Amino acid sequence: MHYRTLGRTNIKVSEIGYGAWGIGKSQWIGADDQESLKALQKAIDLGVNFIDTALAYGEGHSEQLVGQVVRKNADKRIYVATKIPPKNLQWPAQPGVPVQEVFPKDYILECSEKSLRNLGTDTLDIQQFHVWNDDWVGQGDWLEAIQQLKEQGKIRFFGVSINDHQPDNALRLIETGVVDTVQVIYNVFDQSPEDKLFPACQQHNIGVIVRVPLDEGSLTGKITPDSTFDPQDFRNQYFQGTRKTDVYNRVRSMAADLGISTDELAETALRYVLSNPAVSTIIPGMRSVRNAERNTAIGDGKGLPPEKVKKLKKYRWVRNFYAS
Repeated sequence: MHYRTLGRTNIKVSEIGYGAWGIGKSQWIGADDQESLKALQKAIDLGVNFIDTALAYGEGHSEQLVGQVVRKNADKRIYVATKIPPKNLQWPAQPGVPVQEVFPKDYILECSEKSLRNLGTDTLDIQQFHVWNDDWVGQGDWLEAIQQLKEQGKIRFFGVSINDHQPDNALRLIETGVVDTVQVIYNVFDQSPEDKLFPACQQHNIGVIVRVPLDEGSLTGKITPDSTFDPQDFRNQYFQGTRKTDVYNRVRSMAADLGISTDELAETALRYVLSNPAVSTIIPGMRSVRNAERNTAIGDGKGLPPEKVKKLKKYRWVRNFYAS
């Protein structure tokens, strides 16, 4: 496993991190706790030392599973990032809503204590806001809460998870110098963070955590026009209408253009993300031992050849499947 520095935190994190949304059993149907624990352990055995979870994932269930495995591996230094859900439960953050309705000080402190209990630890390596709106810079008392948590030793670093497909909606926050990391959607289809966000992060030495590197499965090549999902699974909405056919056609065109099989698409997509020097780590979901083995193998310090990166630039696809 290859490791990169997470911005100014100076933490050395595995290129492949562990995204723990799926194991929380909220919105992802089919997760099995025992298999999730085995997959997480396998990822750690193969060098993963960074796990991203959230209080909202299964109302703390994901954090509890993560904490169980981290304590079992007390001989290894594993870094855990979690997130505070918006108090108004609006994902993404809506324009015009004051920050006091979303992240008031007392709520931030309360949620952080819950996460500490769920994880069974005295300190959170990274505490993140699960949504963000750049209009909140200078508003409210959220920064007092973050500073208090740091002074008390309850969190080490602070980050935000940027709204879906809104990478420029954290540029003002980065300029203030109060944020240590940002988490953002970045993949072959959504290349927009390359425009302004990544240069800003490099300029200010901000750690970049990439989520949705496989576009919720689109870039694995396994989504076909006939794919079905449980009605309670968020992907049933995400891939509604003609979207399954749309992604099916695009990824097959991509594979043909690159001269690879569809089985190689996932590796190619992950290596595309890792080819960008602004990226610190990527956090694909790995709910099975097999996926843990396949994904961690890509964290070998090797990106894509420049000619393949160049070819993939034309597959930029501006759309937001989360919006409806």
